[in-house]
Amino acid sequence: MQEEEIVIRLTRDEALVLSEWLERLQTTDLGRVVDDSAIWAPLHRIAGTLDKALPDLFAADYAERLDAACRRLRPE
Repeated sequence: MQEEEIVIRLTRDEALVLSEWLERLQTTDLGRVVDDSAIWAPLHRIAGTLDKALPDLFAADYAERLDAACRRLRPE
């Protein structure tokens, strides 16, 4: 039986900020944060999907784009 897929919609700002967070999460000591190895598959799938969908990640001004996205997403 094939599992039903779930679609999550994000704005470009949300996707950019989430992608950065996932990258930082994956390059730290995840044993303290991720206590169940089953979470790795969906985390990698989300991160990979974001990497493919966001050309901003490879822009020369990535840091500025990320900073601007963070500012727009923070509550006033």
